[in-house]
Amino acid sequence: MNFALYRELLAVRPIRNLLIVGMVARIPHSAAGVLLTLHIVLTLGQGYAAAGTAAAVMTIGIAVGAPWRGRRVDTVGLRRALIPSVLSETVIWTIAPHVSYQLLLPLVFVGGLLTLPIFSVVRQSLGILATGDQRRTAFALDAISTELVFMIGPAAGAIVATAGYSVLGLGIVGVATSLSGLFLMWMNPPTRSVATDAEPEAAFEADQQQGAEAAVVAAAPAHLQEAAAELAPLAAAEHRRQDRLGLRHKVRHNFAWFTASVAAVFAVAAGSGMVLSGTDVGIVAALQTGGHQAEIGIVFLFWCAASVIGGVVYGAMHRPVSPVLLLLGMSALTLPMAFAHDTWALAFLSLLPGVLCAPVLSAASEKVADLVDEERRGEAMGWYGSALTGGVALGAPLAGLFIDGVGAGAGFVSVGAAGVLLCLVGLVLQRRRRRRLAAV
Repeated sequence: MNFALYRELLAVRPIRNLLIVGMVARIPHSAAGVLLTLHIVLTLGQGYAAAGTAAAVMTIGIAVGAPWRGRRVDTVGLRRALIPSVLSETVIWTIAPHVSYQLLLPLVFVGGLLTLPIFSVVRQSLGILATGDQRRTAFALDAISTELVFMIGPAAGAIVATAGYSVLGLGIVGVATSLSGLFLMWMNPPTRSVATDAEPEAAFEADQQQGAEAAVVAAAPAHLQEAAAELAPLAAAEHRRQDRLGLRHKVRHNFAWFTASVAAVFAVAAGSGMVLSGTDVGIVAALQTGGHQAEIGIVFLFWCAASVIGGVVYGAMHRPVSPVLLLLGMSALTLPMAFAHDTWALAFLSLLPGVLCAPVLSAASEKVADLVDEERRGEAMGWYGSALTGGVALGAPLAGLFIDGVGAGAGFVSVGAAGVLLCLVGLVLQRRRRRRLAAV
């Protein structure tokens, strides 16, 4: 391990500024989930089921929008890609607290769809600014800062909402996120190593060629022009056939980056989100069942602090660790949390899986940056975020189903066992693929 990597990395001003801006920009939306839930329950008088539905709708919007937003960063650049988010965040989150629950659902979906893509932008830019061991350290710092954000944001959101200021809090979320987007546009961190003018030149050459062909036809004798007119329908049919073939080729080309290795990383991201959100619900259920809901913050503090420590250690390592193995360890170590009978036992048992949380997310982000070329990395990071979000959306109801049917401890067992099974299947498929490639 080389902890001096942190000093060297933070000495690079663009990286340091990006990490700080990324951390600050994430705080408003980390508080939005708690604020939205408590606003629906306390202000609108709806139940937790209604609040969960709204959270799921927003999550779906984020999952659908992330790849599209990432692709926009790849194609039009960071500043133009962020304009819809900067304009929509303030508008949506200042209107949302003042409408009925029925109108709130489509609003939060659009809000999720157009949310500021801070997670994917920071990861994409870190993949450009940092290389080699520095990249591992950079992604570890990003994962650590995310843990710190989720220590601050939800707690602040809960304090504001329970004090009766959920409407004001949601408005502040929108304004603060838009300001963060404006600052990110001003900062304009790199998303490409080298910009090329190949596409404009290719388009200019194509226009010139079309113009030359048109000039040749116009200058041809009349009988040749008549023959060309008779053949036009056949040429049009052939052109349509080529367009269909071209569309299929374009689709294959657009997703050429989506290899089996990238799919495996996305599966790890989904599994990580599932285990983390299921553990979150399990902690709340375990303490609420025992009448210790006021002590939830103690367990979350231990859990997140362990993740920070794990991220610091992983970022100082010289060699990467497979994200599949890290997720396998985190999932397996979640299982013992089912046997905790009081707050302190649960807090100490949460240290075991917590210490692998930031390393899993860091290793997965690093793997995506290594596997996908810069030209499509924004889109890939968007899909990575969607996979993580999809896992989060799956883990909470999965744990809740077992908690309602069996008991609080079953929530940890369900997501832990599901994570272990996912990793074992992935390792078997990975081994078979290596054998098949070796035999070729």
